[in-house]
Amino acid sequence: MTSSRDVAVVIPVRDGAAYLDEALASVFAQTLPPSEVVVVDDGSTDGSADVARAHDARVRVIPQPPLGAGAARNRGVEATTAPWLAFLDADDLWVPNKLATQHEALARQPEAVASIGEIRQFFSPDLGREGVPEPEIVSGTSPITLLVQRTAFEAAGPYPTDLVASEAPAWWVRFEATRPVVVRLPVVLAERRIHARNTGVLRGTSARAEYLKLAKAMLDRRRAEGGNA
Repeated sequence: MTSSRDVAVVIPVRDGAAYLDEALASVFAQTLPPSEVVVVDDGSTDGSADVARAHDARVRVIPQPPLGAGAARNRGVEATTAPWLAFLDADDLWVPNKLATQHEALARQPEAVASIGEIRQFFSPDLGREGVPEPEIVSGTSPITLLVQRTAFEAAGPYPTDLVASEAPAWWVRFEATRPVVVRLPVVLAERRIHARNTGVLRGTSARAEYLKLAKAMLDRRRAEGGNA
């Protein structure tokens, strides 16, 4: 069970100054506020750290060389102490009751060590897509809806740091292997911004190769588990 003083929020950013202020605003607009908010600046050159510092004095900014989102999330986890962890990407948003909704769900299922929910995707206004239907609502295991007990996160191990785009699903595969109890909520908890600099756009070929490799690893694991049943 969580309370308003239990949650550390970790936001990795690399050259996300254009969107970071909105992301932070969605964190501080939570009806159940977190106790710690850490922005890990992953080698930005666009003043992202200054945006974070100017937004609110409660934001702690931690600089690091450009090591990737996985390393930045890990650094944020190491720098915080709250027993629950939540993650948001610098270009995405939380709905205002994200943490409160998960708090209530976890209180009803005290054996659970994590909660995830749905994501509403939207085109960033700077793409100029007015009048175009918004993308669909998606389910999944994205870090931006994840609320996880620190001990459960640590049991699964840190995010991989050798992947350019699939570190989050790779971590989830490892997390699931610990057989956690997860509350999956059929409600929108976060909004994913689609813009010209999404990782999947910038690193499309590498991302596709990583996801194919990950899908094969998941299939192999499930076959092995079935054979051992």
